[in-house]
Amino acid sequence: MSDNQTPQPIAKSVLSRFEPIARLSPNRLEELAAVCFTEHISKDLDPTRMKSHTQALYLVKGDLGIRYESGNKLILRAGTDAAKHPLDANRLKIKDTIALTAIEVVRIDLDLLDIMMTWDQLSGYPPAQTQKMLNVQTSKKEWKLDEASFNAFKLQNGVFSMLPPANIEAMFARMAPIEVEAGQAIITQGQEGDYYYLIVQGIASVTRLKDPSQPPIELAEIANGAGFGEEALASDTKRNATVTMKTAGQLLRLKKQDFIELLKAPIINTINRAEADAKVQAGAEWLDVRFESEYTYHHIEGAISAPLHELRSTLPQLDNTKEYIVYCQTGRRSSAAAFILAQFGFKAVVLEGGTRNSS
Repeated sequence: MSDNQTPQPIAKSVLSRFEPIARLSPNRLEELAAVCFTEHISKDLDPTRMKSHTQALYLVKGDLGIRYESGNKLILRAGTDAAKHPLDANRLKIKDTIALTAIEVVRIDLDLLDIMMTWDQLSGYPPAQTQKMLNVQTSKKEWKLDEASFNAFKLQNGVFSMLPPANIEAMFARMAPIEVEAGQAIITQGQEGDYYYLIVQGIASVTRLKDPSQPPIELAEIANGAGFGEEALASDTKRNATVTMKTAGQLLRLKKQDFIELLKAPIINTINRAEADAKVQAGAEWLDVRFESEYTYHHIEGAISAPLHELRSTLPQLDNTKEYIVYCQTGRRSSAAAFILAQFGFKAVVLEGGTRNSS
């Protein structure tokens, strides 16, 4: 087992040594560092004994002996190029490992990391290409959604956790900006739902009236990056709370019909690995939309590297008469990529579950 030491927070400078973590934006890297801790493993213990499918394991300090199912052995030393990548026991067909010295490792939730990479890559297009998604034009000024406002924890909750990643760009394109004043009620408890809102700038109070003879109870204070109003739209019921601006600011709002369409829109077609292999045999091509460092470390044989954040600039190099099997680690990024490809007339399907669920 691990040494009886309190896990220590990991420095951003240490996290930035690893791939694909090094490709995250500074804000995302800071978020990740805040929830990651180094784990001390005593000599002669096996840090991969749990073989978790939900975590990426990185070697921070020390030497780790690796024995593969083939019988081959390897010593992995922290700080080397080989140690930049996660220790994927399943894909690498590792039988077991042993700490040759006292070591330190960090385990990172794969879903959290994947969400961060997806949103970083989606917001990483050149300005001219992202204007519809990240910039909102008004007659008075231009507003831009600050990536720091949309941290990974917010992206894992609320409407964003329900919205198919492939529809994210369409959602921002259909949102309309409105300027609001302090004291203005945006939604009122008991009314029919008509819009979903996203706070670009400002602070609002969420209140609920439980007893008409008593004043409303404040449930929460929300600010930049927070969304509200989705519950009534998703459930087709009346508003269950009132949201009032505490400050002047600016919101984005999405019509109910657009919200329902994007939320319930058919998800991009997915196929399993056997079906994908059959399509490739028939002439389809693999398209890897992960970061280049992920592709370099490991990719499906014959795959074309087209990182999601560079996909639009890669389109001229693709053949629009071919079908593409798009993949990433989990299906999040590839789903968004397939949506972009479809917008430009390409035929694309997504590898179900990504490489994590594919042998």
